[in-house]
Amino acid sequence: MRFAKGHGTENDFVILPDPDGALDLTPAQIAALCDRRAGVGGDGVLRVVRTKALGERLSADSAAVEACEWFMDYRNADGSIAEMCGNGVRVFARYLVRAGLVAGDVFEIGTRAGVRRVTIEDDGEITVDMGPVRLLGEGGAVLAGGPVRGARVSVGNPHLACAVPGPVAEVDLSAQPELDAAEFPEGGNVEVYRVLEPGTLEMRVYERGSGETRSCGTGIVAAAAAAAATPGAPGSDVWRVRVPGGECVVTLEAGTARLRGPAVIVAEGDVHLAE
Repeated sequence: MRFAKGHGTENDFVILPDPDGALDLTPAQIAALCDRRAGVGGDGVLRVVRTKALGERLSADSAAVEACEWFMDYRNADGSIAEMCGNGVRVFARYLVRAGLVAGDVFEIGTRAGVRRVTIEDDGEITVDMGPVRLLGEGGAVLAGGPVRGARVSVGNPHLACAVPGPVAEVDLSAQPELDAAEFPEGGNVEVYRVLEPGTLEMRVYERGSGETRSCGTGIVAAAAAAAATPGAPGSDVWRVRVPGGECVVTLEAGTARLRGPAVIVAEGDVHLAE
């Protein structure tokens, strides 16, 4: 099958063009594609499919999603389905533009978390309207280095954003965090972040279904929203978030958040999956 490879702040994806919905990918095939030694390698798979070719209920906002020509069918590296991926949307948008599948600099993409409007900026970066961000109260997790507390945040998918007092590089993310099943019945992503100065923070993330990644777009938004809502924190609507793979900018607005950052296609070719 044809594939492309892309990344947004080094959160990398295997892109599979499947406009007519002909591919029937199993979790094992997804995991094989994402394998960094025996496959193409990636944090997940972006299947590029026309919305009308899907025979499934897409989201709670199905009518609006079905009006989009293109749907981002996102799968984690372990083959599980995820609702949303902020870096993935930007890479998906870059692929649509590169392949000549959309016209103009502003268009909408359907996802399982609803419609996401993207804008191709003059400098080549891409801004995504990420939709509403919901703060759901405090929660906890157990990391390899011990327990942490943080804010439960929904950005279309579940997060626990935890402020830490020291450099995030010192936090042990070598093992999958243990989350309270009552708080996270479908699992979740765990972010550790530190505010460096008003409007700037550093962050690392352990993603559900993928492990620690170099960046996570929805996690970046979750960490910015948690930092902005911290009592006594200097107020800021615009946050620069530094991750191991680079930097993105989050703008928090009433009812939505916008995520801006790079998106790059690095390769295209053919891949042969074992039966």
